[in-house]
Amino acid sequence: MFLPFFDTLRRAGLPVSLREYLTFLEAVGTGMVTYDIDGFYYLARTAMVKDERHIDRFDRAFAHAFRGLDAITPEQVMEAADIPAEWLQKLAEKHLSPEEMAEIEALGGFEKLMETLRERLKEQEGRHQGGSKWIGTAGTSPFGAYGYNPEGVRIGQTESRHRRAVKVWDKREFRNFDDSVELGTRNIKVALKRLRRWARTGAKEELDLDGTIRSTAEQGYLDVKTRPERHNAVKVILFLDVGGSMDDHIRVVEELFSAARSEFKHLQHYYFHNCLYEGVWKDNARRWTQQIPTHDVLNTFGSDYKCIFVGDAAMSPYEIAMPGGANEHWNAEAGQVWLQRARTQWPDHLWINPTPEAYWRYTQSIQMIRETFEGRMVPMTLDGIDRGMRQLGR
Repeated sequence: MFLPFFDTLRRAGLPVSLREYLTFLEAVGTGMVTYDIDGFYYLARTAMVKDERHIDRFDRAFAHAFRGLDAITPEQVMEAADIPAEWLQKLAEKHLSPEEMAEIEALGGFEKLMETLRERLKEQEGRHQGGSKWIGTAGTSPFGAYGYNPEGVRIGQTESRHRRAVKVWDKREFRNFDDSVELGTRNIKVALKRLRRWARTGAKEELDLDGTIRSTAEQGYLDVKTRPERHNAVKVILFLDVGGSMDDHIRVVEELFSAARSEFKHLQHYYFHNCLYEGVWKDNARRWTQQIPTHDVLNTFGSDYKCIFVGDAAMSPYEIAMPGGANEHWNAEAGQVWLQRARTQWPDHLWINPTPEAYWRYTQSIQMIRETFEGRMVPMTLDGIDRGMRQLGR
């Protein structure tokens, strides 16, 4: 739909490339400037003007391409737009002030919450909205979606809003972290280089300069010597938290993952959600059908592996401390038990947290994880990763 605009810019003499036009379309597709004329103008100018000398030419071409746009009223836009049904449903969301949130009391603990949910499921007969008791939407009930309660079960909501859910009664889909990301990984690779133990393995594929010089001097003619190339012999097992609040940190975790895949030749990785439990997985698309028992992982990789957990450690305290407290399933053993087993199996262990260190003290679950790891938690900054690699390399 923006091809005429692109054509107008080209005819106006602006050197706009197809790549810049596609970048513009990708940015518009995010919805960040929907129904915002000024935002749309600045987005288009940022994407397609490389030289400030062309701004005036761009303004004239923009005005020509979108003449009359200012006269369109918001009401006309709403009438003409094909608004998805779920957008209209979210209009019913209840936005409470901090004071109103503080007035809503939690039910009184995890066991009481689960008991009350069972009772609601038996008693409820229809859909509810805006209430404080039944499973519904846009209310203050502990059960449902698009409302607020300090401690509840999220049902029928695609993403987290207040991050206060104890459990999530939905099958959510997560995507794998991209291990081919290159932007921003160079400095991370430098920090990871602190964790190295060199070994020469494999075929003779590297020139041995000192050996060549020595042998040539002894033989009286050029005698080229080769030797096995050096590799980092450190073995690393990486556990990556995925989904939920970790969605805020996808980019930086992808950079870390990509750098680790490049730096460590002996690297195993597994995904988990929030806390370690009885099952992990290699592919997020199959996390419900092809889980790997955590016991198998513990028994497969020896204690010579360096174990690194990557996660924001932000979750309900029940997920760490209690059986059945897991966010998405019923766990027979508390997450803390599994974390302790991992620490015992791999004495050289570390937790890397993408949340800024200054905010750690405000989240109870982060403090619990730090205590479990006896303080071996570092922020996902270059300095933090550098400190962590020094700890693992001792």
